[in-house]
Amino acid sequence: METTENIKQVVKEKYSEIANQSKETNETSCCGSGCCSNEVYTIMSDDYTNLEGYNPDADMGLGCGLPTQFAHMKKGDTIVDLGSGAGNDCFIARNAVGPEGKVIGIDMTEAMIAKARINADKLGLNNVEFRLGEIEDMPMAANKADVVVSNCVLNLVPDKRKAFEEIKRVLKPGGHFSISDVVLKGELPENIKKASEMYAGCVAGALQKEEYMNIIHETGFTGVKIQKEKPIVIPDDILDKYLNAQELKIYKEKGTGIFSITVFAEKSKDCCDTNCCK
Repeated sequence: METTENIKQVVKEKYSEIANQSKETNETSCCGSGCCSNEVYTIMSDDYTNLEGYNPDADMGLGCGLPTQFAHMKKGDTIVDLGSGAGNDCFIARNAVGPEGKVIGIDMTEAMIAKARINADKLGLNNVEFRLGEIEDMPMAANKADVVVSNCVLNLVPDKRKAFEEIKRVLKPGGHFSISDVVLKGELPENIKKASEMYAGCVAGALQKEEYMNIIHETGFTGVKIQKEKPIVIPDDILDKYLNAQELKIYKEKGTGIFSITVFAEKSKDCCDTNCCK
């Protein structure tokens, strides 16, 4: 997992596998299931079931927050969901924007796009669409989105600065984003940072919190604020796969923090430079 293409291939393979199994199968690997915690990607998710528009067929038990809950969506808005998976956040967004709005899900995994389209067809929605593409090069024109949301996906993108530049490009002047993602406070052990499974599990690719927030500011967003923050604890039976007893002891003594944050930021209403009005 040394190159950008290798990283993307690892992520595609893992999330294609997830797309082809049920939420229940995913959750049997979760620390909350009462058995061993084989997969890190399932230990971070929040409960969607009480949100209006929730569709259980689209809930894969993934994510690390509830960005749609904080996204200030309104009727008639155009929403873009990055890393849309089976469509979970898209269908909740569709409930918020109504039939007069539009929701576009973007995902680079063919199996997820296929699953999301099946789910949309079941619901009979004609204003929700799913596009195959990468976040660093979105398949959509500039200045089209009122709101961008994303749930535990940007940590999987190798070039995070480019991802935020693309978010700014597709947002309308005055538009905003609400993004849930994983960040760090302190350094991860090398064996975890190098593990492809931990990258696909949304941990090894996470940035330091300060660096992550700096990229947002440096990209030119305004009104930047953290809407929610929660700690993520990786169970020992996952860490044991990558660290020996001494390494695990040192890791815990260092107190490295892994956090889910939900971040809000706006694109300036008078944004007219070449970086945001292409």
